Amino acid sequence: MAGSPDGPRVYVPGAVMGVLNVTPDSFSDGGRFLDPEAAVAHGLRLIDEGAEIVDVGGESTRPGADPVGPDEEIRRVLPVVAGLADKVRVSIDTRHPEVARVAVAEGAEIINDISACLGSLAAELGVGWVAIHMLGDPRTMQDDPTYGDVVAEVSAFLVERAERAAEAGVAEVWIDPGIGFGKTTRHNLELLAGLEALVDTGWPVLVGASRKRFLGELAAASDGIDGLTPPDDRREGSVAVAAWAFHCGVRLVRAHDVRSTVQAAQVVG
Repeated sequence: MAGSPDGPRVYVPGAVMGVLNVTPDSFSDGGRFLDPEAAVAHGLRLIDEGAEIVDVGGESTRPGADPVGPDEEIRRVLPVVAGLADKVRVSIDTRHPEVARVAVAEGAEIINDISACLGSLAAELGVGWVAIHMLGDPRTMQDDPTYGDVVAEVSAFLVERAERAAEAGVAEVWIDPGIGFGKTTRHNLELLAGLEALVDTGWPVLVGASRKRFLGELAAASDGIDGLTPPDDRREGSVAVAAWAFHCGVRLVRAHDVRSTVQAAQVVG
């Protein structure tokens, strides 16, 4: 990582953002960290394992998930952000401006935004911003995702949002292709194969594929079984994707299995 304390942080390929979901219904760890003390303790473990950022989320964005109101989301995330912000960079995983404002007031430094609509708010608050590509919303995004050229279309969308945010005054802008957010397994694999095209845009790229459904499909197929392997059995695929992403020049990977992902980054680096 490079950059002065007073300027935007710039990560070289190999940095890891640890996932901390304080939700009852996230696809992998829903319900495990609803208690704020348990959530903060897990965040500290992620730091010990090498996470440079901890991403705190209070609304599940798995396919088909029901929305959560801002008040409930704030209730879930606020004590966790407050408990970690003086120990590590915290990002707030939200699409609600009310939640982002409160989290930033408690010390969050990045808005991780699946709506890709909060760039102007990030500029107003003076924090970093991640623009994530998604079709529709979590309830509908997997109904019938269709693209002509998924790499070109996702790249064009993200570059437009990134340029708009930078013009508004956001000093730290990230782009994330949104693996699994309105994409089939084929789309996800095409995006991973095309990561260098995203990196070549010049905007720092974040990839979040950890434990996602398409990895469960691929693992099951490799084992000759129908259906999906469970999220906890997708570590190998998740780490393989992270290693590939770092090889392609991706600067930041969002991961549940931080220690394994950090080790993969060290091998690739």
